[in-house]
Amino acid sequence: MLYQNDEHVHVMDHPLVAHKLTIMRNKNTSTKDFRELVSEIGMLITYEATRDLPLTTKHIETPICGAEMPTLAGKKIAVVPILRAGLGLVDGVLRLVPSARVAHIGMYRDEETLEPHVYFCKTPQDIASRDIMVVDPMLATGGSADAAISEMKKRGCKHIKLMVLVAAPEGIQCIRERHPDVDIFCGAVDEKLNERGYIVPGLGDAGDRIFGTK
Repeated sequence: MLYQNDEHVHVMDHPLVAHKLTIMRNKNTSTKDFRELVSEIGMLITYEATRDLPLTTKHIETPICGAEMPTLAGKKIAVVPILRAGLGLVDGVLRLVPSARVAHIGMYRDEETLEPHVYFCKTPQDIASRDIMVVDPMLATGGSADAAISEMKKRGCKHIKLMVLVAAPEGIQCIRERHPDVDIFCGAVDEKLNERGYIVPGLGDAGDRIFGTK
């Protein structure tokens, strides 16, 4: 489902995603269940985010006969989790795309300006030739995702997608303005940000809930 008829913003219109997100939003959901649900929803969103992967054909022998069958055309992918919460989505992506490489990007927020700054970025040497999937559970103000996408572009990446579980309208607007070439895939778009920058109704601090540090 497109968000506000924007062909670059894809919201999952699937009962399994909606159901699993509701369980995640519940403050009483355990760390174990929350972590597993992050991975499961990540896998479901990856299914949609890879819908445009190119196909070719190859000859195989079925138990009945020989046949030309579809197979992936070998396009290279890198998944880029924004540390630390983005790590929770990596397993779900790799279940569907096991050949993908994993880069890591870490950021800290300036206490005065509140601007994110990259302090760590480790990528495969051929990152510029890969399709990039930047992953993070939450798209709130959009600052961290903007910085991560910008860092990938600095390294020569041209085909970038952003995958999140829950987005705020403010975050979507930020990415669409700063990176109109980047497609956004999300499990749900929530109402707004509160005065502390948390998504409402949201699901709290995803990193704390994934790693049990709340």
